[in-house]
Amino acid sequence: MFSFLAGITFIAYVLVDIGIKRDPEVGIMAIMGSIAVKMIFCMAFVLIYSIKEKGIGVVFLLNFFSLYLLFSVFEIYCLLRNLRHQNLK
Repeated sequence: MFSFLAGITFIAYVLVDIGIKRDPEVGIMAIMGSIAVKMIFCMAFVLIYSIKEKGIGVVFLLNFFSLYLLFSVFEIYCLLRNLRHQNLK
């Protein structure tokens, strides 16, 4: 679960970082798109895992979405930090 979230967050961060460096105006759309795609992949992961493992419950969902929130906060913090550096130029 941790490696899935780390991998998808890393991929989203790299793609958004490339988009921001090419064109900052398009980079904002890339940020929103990456957050939406990441959310869809995470929901699909939870759905597939819950179908495969029958006895999981609320604890799995709370653990998963707490990690999701942690990775999302990290991604947004890093992206905003990169945007601030561009505004100073």
